[in-house]
Amino acid sequence: MALSVSEALPAAGRTRRQIWSIGGGKGGIGKSLLAASVGWQLARMGRRVVLVDADLGGANLHTCLGLPMPQRTLADFIQRRVASIDEVVTETPAAGLRLVSGAGDLLSAANIKHLQKVRVMNQVRALDVDVVLIDLGAGTSYNILDFFLLSDVSILAVVPEPTSIENGYRFIKSALYRRMRAAAPTELTRQLVESALDPKSALGIRTPVDLLARVEAVDPEAALALRREMAAFQPRFVVNEVRDVADVAIGHQLVAACGRHLGVRASYAGFVHHDDAVWQAVRRRRLFMADAPTSRAAEEIRQLTRGLVKGESLGSGY
Repeated sequence: MALSVSEALPAAGRTRRQIWSIGGGKGGIGKSLLAASVGWQLARMGRRVVLVDADLGGANLHTCLGLPMPQRTLADFIQRRVASIDEVVTETPAAGLRLVSGAGDLLSAANIKHLQKVRVMNQVRALDVDVVLIDLGAGTSYNILDFFLLSDVSILAVVPEPTSIENGYRFIKSALYRRMRAAAPTELTRQLVESALDPKSALGIRTPVDLLARVEAVDPEAALALRREMAAFQPRFVVNEVRDVADVAIGHQLVAACGRHLGVRASYAGFVHHDDAVWQAVRRRRLFMADAPTSRAAEEIRQLTRGLVKGESLGSGY
């Protein structure tokens, strides 16, 4: 497949390294397959990519790529059996695409300590590639939210199910408050952010707008810092397993809800239809992007990835 000038970047024209992440409010939504597929497409577009399986304690990204569990994983780095994360990077069959497999063999990895997390983050930032793509675990634990917030491109996957949609919205809300708490310049501001997380708080802070008003009343400089963080937080939604037009609209509805209730400028990166080619490839332990490149899902992944590279989003006409 021929690449456009904007897609194929020669070494001399490479942009700075970016960190991308794909999270999800619940499990079983195809998040790891999305991460593997987007990473594969980025590599096809000439990027040097490392996939990082940060689903600590439940790693399966290697399976999505059709690989056996690598001999060295993130567990070896966390346990200091190796000094650098570069030592656990594994080659994949796709040119330009490498993998840091998750710590599926280390039960304690799902709850790594703060200093361990910081060490992983620092080494991820230092990887000499164009894109580091992090596949996050499900849920809203602090570790997951912090990896999500580390990213330049933060992607939230949902499927057309009420639980997934609700959990996806809660994920964005939790990530926003986590970001605001980290940016709070004073202890009083941090306490107000924590009060906003408690729906039964006597302070009556129910939304980020309420929070900003309360902070503004006691510390205008702190309120300005929180507003900057809100403006900089721009997550992108992807709807997976789409089956009809109503499912496509879910992305637009989530974007609108984030703007109306959270004051967050989210965007809709794209959608991927349910496609039998995907699960058929999974059964063969093959990535459908390589196994069924002409499938509908593969074409939608290509469109989605190109849009993410260019910073585009879907208009309301889709």
